[in-house]
Amino acid sequence: MSPTRIPPLRVSAFTATSAVGVGKGPLLAALEQSKSGLRANDFGPTPLPTWIGRVDGLEELRLPDELASWDCRNNRLAWLGLKADGFIEAVAAARQRYGADRIALILGTSTSSIGETEAAYTELDNGAFPAHQRRPEVHTPHSLTLFVQEALGLEGPAETISTACSSSGKVFASAERLIRLGLVDAAVVGGVDTLCGSVLFGFNSLELVSPEPCRPFDAGRNGISLGEAAGFALLERGEGPLELLGYGEASDAHHMSTPHPEGLGAERALDDALARAGLQPKDIDYINMHGTASTKNDEVEGALVARRFPQTTHASSTKGFTGHTLGAAGIVEAVISLLAIETGLKPGTVNTTTLDDECGPQIKLQPARGEVRHALSNSFGFGGNNCALIFGKGAAA
Repeated sequence: MSPTRIPPLRVSAFTATSAVGVGKGPLLAALEQSKSGLRANDFGPTPLPTWIGRVDGLEELRLPDELASWDCRNNRLAWLGLKADGFIEAVAAARQRYGADRIALILGTSTSSIGETEAAYTELDNGAFPAHQRRPEVHTPHSLTLFVQEALGLEGPAETISTACSSSGKVFASAERLIRLGLVDAAVVGGVDTLCGSVLFGFNSLELVSPEPCRPFDAGRNGISLGEAAGFALLERGEGPLELLGYGEASDAHHMSTPHPEGLGAERALDDALARAGLQPKDIDYINMHGTASTKNDEVEGALVARRFPQTTHASSTKGFTGHTLGAAGIVEAVISLLAIETGLKPGTVNTTTLDDECGPQIKLQPARGEVRHALSNSFGFGGNNCALIFGKGAAA
């Protein structure tokens, strides 16, 4: 049975930091100019021959003294992201309105601070971590959320979602339920993932990493480009210029790392998102596709969009700009979808030159301008963890 329509939630603040820069300004400029943030891999002592979306300045960044115990690459990136676009100030104002215990914090990540744990294992002393690495609050999958909770001074429900590449898409769904049930009045959602050896060499072992910049939906695509990013949004009850209208989640569990060949889980997520938003496929003006540039993901998602949406719908993958930021992909691409609604910019698909014939005419290589009333953002993860989000232009816009 399809879900029923839900009341919209106001997106009152949002931001994203990635390889193209800190905050929404550099991100919008890169999308307008079709300028990729990917570079030849220079991460780690023995870099793989691939391309990555690396955020500059994390090595030199220092956390404030009161947060220094949380230091690691992932939390540094979270802090850099939180400081952009007045996001910390927006949360502080919400904390004054509702109280610190009435704001939920729900963050997605696939690896959290595992990079720091990797470093700790290289410094073992008689089989134990050295004294400076005996920080259990850092060496935990919940480290990101615990750090951001302290940084923002929040005391409400705190949740970490780790469903691979759909993690920070699914945070919106969890937040909507908490707010609708009256458990909180607002929610900070988002996600952060950073580059580390486990990510780079792990995906390489699956033969999913491309030796060149990724080319989503290209006939000659040959794998992904990994990246790192941080993004956040503040959700509140009521109408606003930008709104979360619907979401859909599905776990088809078809395979550990390969999507269902007919996209059944992805289509279920799409159908539920449309039902909750009270919309039809023809109402969607822009689709931010998951579009990783892996052979199977693009084939299945391209076929789904081709059979469900009008040929005039503008769809694209933005992973050529930022790289695949894993657990942060959902929030970064939600921010891009919100920018499309706010500015009328519908991004193109960079690095791609020849579209796969199996993909439909909806996928565009060049950016375009036009009113975007409704935007769909797809996030599909390993194990069939699928999420679709629909954002819209509110009456107050």
